[in-house]
Amino acid sequence: MVGLLFPGQGSQYVGMGRDVCAAEPDARETFEEADDVLGFALSRLCFEGPESDLTLTHNAQAAILTHSIAIHRCVAAALGPTGMAAGHSLGEFSAYVAAGALSLADGLRTVRRRGELMLESGESRSGTMAAILGLDEEAIAAVCEEASASEEVCVAANFNAPGQVVVSGDVGAVERVMELAKAAGARRAVPLNVSGAFHSPLMEVAEAGLADQLSSVAFSAPSFPVVSNVTGGPVTAVTQARELLRRQLTSPVRWTECIGTMRQHGIESFVELGPGNVLTGLLRRIDRQARCRPMGTVAEIEGIAA
Repeated sequence: MVGLLFPGQGSQYVGMGRDVCAAEPDARETFEEADDVLGFALSRLCFEGPESDLTLTHNAQAAILTHSIAIHRCVAAALGPTGMAAGHSLGEFSAYVAAGALSLADGLRTVRRRGELMLESGESRSGTMAAILGLDEEAIAAVCEEASASEEVCVAANFNAPGQVVVSGDVGAVERVMELAKAAGARRAVPLNVSGAFHSPLMEVAEAGLADQLSSVAFSAPSFPVVSNVTGGPVTAVTQARELLRRQLTSPVRWTECIGTMRQHGIESFVELGPGNVLTGLLRRIDRQARCRPMGTVAEIEGIAA
């Protein structure tokens, strides 16, 4: 059985979904539904930009979820039975929509609200993120602890692959972590262009608002297990899904563990559904024996059908 991977924020690009909507009725209907649910032309924003608007947190999250589900609807039958699914941060919501646990409409409203809350949190308390390459998790934990003070904090936010960890927190603390990491032997420390300190304690205000939003939408049991970013384990229960999606905003994304769980459950072949191929690249770093194909364009869809 195949494992489904759904990308997170940062994978969006102007033109995403345009070719698929021109060729595939299922994709076109998905984007039209998103336009109706959100009350504005998300499809036009995806197809034409401007990039400055598309990259806004609340727009990017809705755009990526829509593209991911449009692709899933186009290829689900050709892929055959799904064993498990996982999504990176925002992508976990896409996974639950694909699994039938959330409707597309409720998923869109929720990630749109999630993006607004994240943006507001970043505006109320300035934060940032940085990618640290070439240090192990223990070393990163040590430099985060050293760089954090009572007024400022920096934590590991994304365990993306061995030797690739993203840190998140107050601007000053993140800057100190970058310097300490380089001194400790990191190959690179790269600041990220983000609007806040995602997956850190700085998102606590947003987490409360997201809890309210999640309580207002209907959940069903997913038709296949969705692996949680928070625990790295499979989720099949409604109450667990709702709670872990809430906690996700202030918890690290344990992506390496998510992939490990899927491999332990026998998943050998993966597809990345949505814009870009970031997760395909991370999978190669995590497990060179696993196979993954990105699936976000007409050419890629035709390839899987063949």
